[in-house]
Amino acid sequence: MRPKVLIIDDNEQSVDVIASLILKAQLTPVKATSLTAAQHIFSHSAPEDFLCAIVDYRLPDAPIGQAIDFTLASFLPTIVTTEFLDPETRAGILNKNVIDYILKENEQVYEYLSVLLSRLHKNKSEGVLVVDSARVSRQRSISLLQRHNFITHEATTGQQGLDALTRYSLIKLVIVANKLPDMSGIALLNEIRKRASKDDIAVIGLSDHSDTGVSARFIKSGANDYLAQPYGQEEFLCRIMQNIEYIENIELIRRAANSDFLTGLPNRRHFFERAAAATQLVPKCQTLALIDIDLFKSVNDTYGHDCGDYTLREIAKLVSSTFAAHIPARFGGEEFCVFLPNVDLPSAIHLFEAFREELAQITFKFEGKTFHCTVSIGLTAIATGGVNSMLRKADEYLYQAKASGRNQVVHDPVKEVV
Repeated sequence: MRPKVLIIDDNEQSVDVIASLILKAQLTPVKATSLTAAQHIFSHSAPEDFLCAIVDYRLPDAPIGQAIDFTLASFLPTIVTTEFLDPETRAGILNKNVIDYILKENEQVYEYLSVLLSRLHKNKSEGVLVVDSARVSRQRSISLLQRHNFITHEATTGQQGLDALTRYSLIKLVIVANKLPDMSGIALLNEIRKRASKDDIAVIGLSDHSDTGVSARFIKSGANDYLAQPYGQEEFLCRIMQNIEYIENIELIRRAANSDFLTGLPNRRHFFERAAAATQLVPKCQTLALIDIDLFKSVNDTYGHDCGDYTLREIAKLVSSTFAAHIPARFGGEEFCVFLPNVDLPSAIHLFEAFREELAQITFKFEGKTFHCTVSIGLTAIATGGVNSMLRKADEYLYQAKASGRNQVVHDPVKEVV
């Protein structure tokens, strides 16, 4: 079910424009023309159903932002719209812990609203790490990031920051203070760049307004950007968005070059690049699986190659969604591969058994024909010898799975993992 967006606005024209943007973002608009109407709607809904609320500052029954207080008290991330914005009103809005505000003055601001909505949805799978030993500064950064639905991680030392990068694979951005107990922010940046380039993980350095030399050193040492403290809320979020979008745009370009044309999954070459980058982060454990569609030739022979292509695309969708936090790829033909850094063998067995069972229950439908598919899986966590050695071991287990009747996961003995 699509997430909902609550609109509280008594201007019919504004509501129609905002609702169209919400629909364009593949979300569901829910309209209320007053605070009272919004309270009634929300009393019959679960907060988890809503991505956010878009609230007009002045309403007939809430003339000074009371509707904003209601949505925030209901734990709804809130974007404020307003036709008038003096400095006092702006400060009052920003002090309410809202996501952002939109001044209804031209069409461009509605384009910005469209970007905000898209980002709120995307940010749920984007990780940001804040490395700062100053509690107040660190918590302020975390609070601003959480308003925008980012997955947040925090560290008070450089080593904790490096450990977090190893542990959490979804981190796309690191915010680094220069004064840390065990190393400087510049030194931490140097360690990060040994593991990941500017195109893989963005780094924003924090420096004092009075120390202009530190910001230059951050940039020269490989930071993507910097922020001078104390910073304004809007500047902070604009720089965060700019750097996250930079990483995403690089990923889009890479995906076009590195994706399998039929399924959209990473191709074999890109798989090895991503696996090598993941192992450079020195994961605490790792597993790898080869997945092969059982009796796929009979699908092509019985229903035709168009049906075979459809089947590959549908199974690839399940591979992609199930293993989104890991490194899946199409290896060619009817074979897929998944590399799982920081996932131990028992956890991986559970994941792949659940995947296998879910796939077996799917009824595939193509041009009036219905059929089922199963997969055989070889799984290993024996990392000695690297990814190539793991592939050979997984291939052995895959052969055993096929020879033993198909539709099963064959893996290392659990106690044999090295």
